[in-house]
Amino acid sequence: MAGIMISISRTFQVAVLSLAVLPITAVAIAPQAAADAGAPARRMLAQLKVAKPLSLRGYSHRRFQPRWAHHKGECDAREVVLTRQGRGVRRNGACQAVKGVWHSPYDGKVLKSVKQIDVDHVVPLAYAWRSGAKRWSQAKRRAFANDLSRPELVVVSHSANMAKGGQGPQSWRPPRRAYWCRYATSWITVKYHYRLLVTRAEKVALLNMLRTCGR
Repeated sequence: MAGIMISISRTFQVAVLSLAVLPITAVAIAPQAAADAGAPARRMLAQLKVAKPLSLRGYSHRRFQPRWAHHKGECDAREVVLTRQGRGVRRNGACQAVKGVWHSPYDGKVLKSVKQIDVDHVVPLAYAWRSGAKRWSQAKRRAFANDLSRPELVVVSHSANMAKGGQGPQSWRPPRRAYWCRYATSWITVKYHYRLLVTRAEKVALLNMLRTCGR
């Protein structure tokens, strides 16, 4: 009986010690998991061709987007983005958003009027042109400008969109540092899917932003 009691006691002690170790292990793993948050984007970035930008000669916004492409009846790509990224969005008979609330991730602004918002191309059209899109067909450029599957279209404040213009990450970054990881990841995801080149300065800037992932 005494031997049985000793055995049970030791089993209980081992169980208690195991439970005590669990929180410590969890705490030890969490920082490593957070540190790897930008790993997939870094792997994609490593596979992109690094080269000098192509000439802007021949570029026109109309070479990509003479107008927003329609996706669902009267709804074009812009209106689809406004609806899925907003809250309480109301549309008129032409599928145009007339009311809603949107959050601009670039600068953190909460926008309650469609006059305050823009739908931004994360990789600007002119920048995409110089990254290889000038060699695409008109159909492919149009698909790029209206892509609802990749993180290329995002609702932002008009002021942030104007400040960004057609600049790349080496020249402009979202003023809201908390969005740098997401911005860099989105930029890389789009470029990777379309196999667009990156410049050396652009790559360095993206890697710097990815260092904020998990922080």
